[in-house]
Amino acid sequence: MAAIAIICLYPGTASDSSLPASDQESSWYTYETPKDSARLVEEGSISALPDKSSLVMVDSTGKQSRTSLEIPTGNWAQLRLMPEASGELQLFSLYPTGSVATILNASVEKGKSYTAWYQAGLEGDYELWFTVEEATAKSNSVKLLVQESQAVEETAPMGGGAGGVSKAIGSAPRMSYSMAAPAMAAAPSPSIGFSAGGAKDISSFRENIKQDYLPLPSDVTYEGLFYDYYFDTGAAKECNKLFCPSYSYAVSKDPFSLQPQYYLSVGLNSGITDFQRKKLNLVVVLDFSGSMGSPFDEYYYDRFGNKVEQKGDESSMSKTKMQIADESVVALLSHLKPEDRFGLVIFSDDAFLVDPLTSVADKDLDRLKSRILKIQETYGTNMEAGMEEGTSLFDRFLQADKSEYENRIIFLTDAMPNIGETGDLPLYRMLEDNADQGIYTTFIGIGVDFNTELVESITKIKGSNYYSVHSAGEFKKRMDDEFDFMVTPLVFDLRLKLDAPGYEIEKVYGSPEADQATGELMKVNTLFPSKAEEGQVKGGVILVKLKKLSNVGNMRLAVSYQDRNGVQDSDEAEVDMAETNADFYQNGGIRKAVLLSRYADLLKNWMIDERNAADKGWKIVPSVTLANGIVIPIELGEWERQSLPLAVSEPYPELFGRFSDYFQMESQAIDDSTLEQEEAILKKLEGFAGPTMKGGQR
Repeated sequence: MAAIAIICLYPGTASDSSLPASDQESSWYTYETPKDSARLVEEGSISALPDKSSLVMVDSTGKQSRTSLEIPTGNWAQLRLMPEASGELQLFSLYPTGSVATILNASVEKGKSYTAWYQAGLEGDYELWFTVEEATAKSNSVKLLVQESQAVEETAPMGGGAGGVSKAIGSAPRMSYSMAAPAMAAAPSPSIGFSAGGAKDISSFRENIKQDYLPLPSDVTYEGLFYDYYFDTGAAKECNKLFCPSYSYAVSKDPFSLQPQYYLSVGLNSGITDFQRKKLNLVVVLDFSGSMGSPFDEYYYDRFGNKVEQKGDESSMSKTKMQIADESVVALLSHLKPEDRFGLVIFSDDAFLVDPLTSVADKDLDRLKSRILKIQETYGTNMEAGMEEGTSLFDRFLQADKSEYENRIIFLTDAMPNIGETGDLPLYRMLEDNADQGIYTTFIGIGVDFNTELVESITKIKGSNYYSVHSAGEFKKRMDDEFDFMVTPLVFDLRLKLDAPGYEIEKVYGSPEADQATGELMKVNTLFPSKAEEGQVKGGVILVKLKKLSNVGNMRLAVSYQDRNGVQDSDEAEVDMAETNADFYQNGGIRKAVLLSRYADLLKNWMIDERNAADKGWKIVPSVTLANGIVIPIELGEWERQSLPLAVSEPYPELFGRFSDYFQMESQAIDDSTLEQEEAILKKLEGFAGPTMKGGQR
């Protein structure tokens, strides 16, 4: 990057006329990160004491000063601060959103001069000033008009400024300029149950099927599918504890092989009747990379990895992912209370602070919403940069009372990183470190090509979950129902130990940590509160498929967990699987869970087989057969998701047809009309003859 010639917007600024025009301007900022960029540096004593605290911007020589400047995004300007009194200094910034935040504080002495550096953020008008606690008034203001950087050869260097640097003092916290209004008690909620962390829907799968694309196997998660439905948890007694597990069992024939299979369900109940979320420190990290400019219902890349050229005028295309994301962030704001804090970071190939993490009561929400709706896509996708910048906003609040505030990052993206660390491991470690400090993450997937494979792998972390967005309207309705639940994990590190000589754990359904299960132990990192209605809980079950070792049906179950304050609790129960003949279901909840787990297994096996065949150019070799039944799928693990047309190869049309009959029969027995959406998908796959092209041709 290099400096560009600039023209000052504001009159009355000083410059050295002996310098060439380009040098006059470029010497006022630098792209390279300066030494002591985050600290206040003492320059030395000043001979003439100011009557009022003074703030100016200085050039590379330190001889010229001004109070207004045009500066490219990402560049640094040097400030000179001359306080009128000794005491604690706070340097403030007014952002284009209307929010004010402290960007630096330190102790200063009267009669001394100090320098500090300010990095230009996103485009817009910024204003800076400082106060000293013993001073009678704040300093004058300086104004910066930040403009988008232009690519030229190199940045003209700035010198170290006038005078030697004797010492660096102070730090750069992020804090509110004024105090929030006192917290108001939220109205208590009705009874709740729990659902597992991880996916909260399978919307990406449904949208891909609707648009005649072949989904990824990771588009279907068991916990996401379960969260679309309410379950009878089998709770038989009252409980006043935070977490009250209940257990049910079933013996059910595979619909294809007719071999008996054995299941145990864990009902996720709670004795809480007055749920209310804590106050919230919320940072939204928003992807504004180039791929966010593609239509919401189309892929950015074709099956060969080439960017898809968009055809037709704007009026004929659906909204872009960027528009949906902007509108979704605006919708989130309506769920924040005055005592909550909100901040916004956006990222493409780099990350920028749009709005600091300050009290909602102190914000100009209309101005903030207007700013958000103007965000447009550009450049590459550096998810790591966005997460780092978002995490940094919490620095000042990590020592706050964790019993009073929840800390959460909501990360809106199509999850196709192509710059920086693009693998899941660095992001996983970053989210894991955040979780250890009490900062939890929600991913909101945007677009039909949202990469569930990446996000599914990193939301197994404590306190994490993710949703997919179809439209801003649908997202708003969902947040109206679930926002408080989404940001409030209540149960951590749930472990279920199975002591059963006759059985061992073969597979766990309904938890993102299912692959961590052993023959005796099931682990779930996080449970979130969930709606409970008429004895049924939304997503309120985890299903355990058991491998029978002997006819000893008695089993002892021991569960342990922590609450959000780290307090341990435990529970024990006995289950006697006295009925061993199929088909037996202890209640409708476990029957529904078994049905949906088989449905998901069949879909996953089909998607894996179709993609393997497409990758290798081979005829499909089905994992599911009438002889072997519906087997547990083996998923294979870059992130820039490519489109594949929907395909249903033989023998899957027949398998879907047979399973559809079974599914319809079970749905009638369970008496849940909401299962009809899965029946419609099965019917489409059974009779699918090829993707529909524009114009109605196949």
